[in-house]
Amino acid sequence: MTEALAVVVTSISGPNPVLRELAEGAGARGHRFIVVGDEKSPEDFRLEGCDFYGLAAQYETEFRFARLCPVRHYARKNLGYLLAIRGGATLIAETDDDNVPREEFWGERRRLQSVPTSRGAGWVNAYRYFTDAHIWPRGLPLDRVRGEAVEFERLPVSDADCPIQQGLADENPDVDAVYRLVSELPQSFRRDRRVALGAGSWCPFNSQNTTWWSEAFPLLYLPAYCSFRMTDIWRSFVAQRLAWEQGWGVLFHEPTVRQERNEHNLMRDFRDEVPGYLHNDSIREALSSLTLAPGAGRLGEGLMACYEKLVEMSLVGGEELPLLAAWLDDLELARGRG
Repeated sequence: MTEALAVVVTSISGPNPVLRELAEGAGARGHRFIVVGDEKSPEDFRLEGCDFYGLAAQYETEFRFARLCPVRHYARKNLGYLLAIRGGATLIAETDDDNVPREEFWGERRRLQSVPTSRGAGWVNAYRYFTDAHIWPRGLPLDRVRGEAVEFERLPVSDADCPIQQGLADENPDVDAVYRLVSELPQSFRRDRRVALGAGSWCPFNSQNTTWWSEAFPLLYLPAYCSFRMTDIWRSFVAQRLAWEQGWGVLFHEPTVRQERNEHNLMRDFRDEVPGYLHNDSIREALSSLTLAPGAGRLGEGLMACYEKLVEMSLVGGEELPLLAAWLDDLELARGRG
C-alpha cells in the first residue's frame, strides 16, 4: 500500500530557502506540506505548495487544542499533526525550517527493518554507531556521555517493527548547548548504518527529522508546560516507553538532511536544558516503573498515565493534562471518529 505522506513544520519565518525547498520537493512528489505559524509569523505568508496555518487559521479549525495551547510555543506543531491526519495522512515526516532536505529525504520509508538491534542496554548513545567523534544527542544524561556501548558489529540483527524513525542531521546536528559551547562543529555521520532500539534501550530523539506511521500517531504529542528545550526530548521518552508495550522499536538511520542552524542564544539554551541534565534519568526510572496496557487502542490511556507521572514529579505543569485530553479528543476527531 502506498502511504499518504505529509511533511509538517512549525516556523515563524517567512518563506526561507529551506521552506521553499520542502514545498518544491513535496509538491513534485504529490505530498502535502503543512507549516504551522505563531504570533511572530508574517501575516502575508505565501508559498506555493505549502498549506500555511497562522494563528487565525488555527483558531478556525474545529480543534480545541488550538485555543488551549499557549502561543509562542513549539508545541503548536501538534496542530500540524492533527491537520495532516484530518487530511488523510498515513505517514508524517516532521522537520524544521533550518533542515535542508537531501534527495534521500524523499526516498521510500519502510516501517519493517532487519537491522542491528539494541535491547535492555539502558542509556544508549545512538550517535556512537554513526561516527567515531565524541558527540551525543541532545537530552542524553551528561553522566552517560562516556558510557560504554555494545559494538555495532556485536549487536544482533533482528526484524524490527519501527513506526517511529529518527533520521540524523549532518553538519550541525542536534546536540546539547554544552557540546556547542566546548566542542567542534560541523560534524557528519555515516550513511551506511541503521540501528533499532528495542525495550530497555533508551536514547533521546528529536522532532527535526522524524517519521511516524499512523499507528504511532498518538505518540506525536509535544508537551507545552515544560522546559522548551525538553519538549521533544521528553516526548521521545514517553513515546519509547509506550512503543515497547506494542513490541515496537525506534529506528535511528543515516542523515537525510543537513542543518543550517537558525541563530540561537547558547547560554539560554543551556539554561533550558538544565532540567534535562538533572532529571532525565529520573524520568527514565519513573516511566520504566509504570504498568501500562498493551494495544494500540490504549495509547491515549498510556499517554495520560505517563504525563500524570511527570506532573506528579513536578517536571511538567498540571495544565498539561487538560491540554493532552484536548489533543486526544482532537485526534479522534481528525481520524473521523469524533
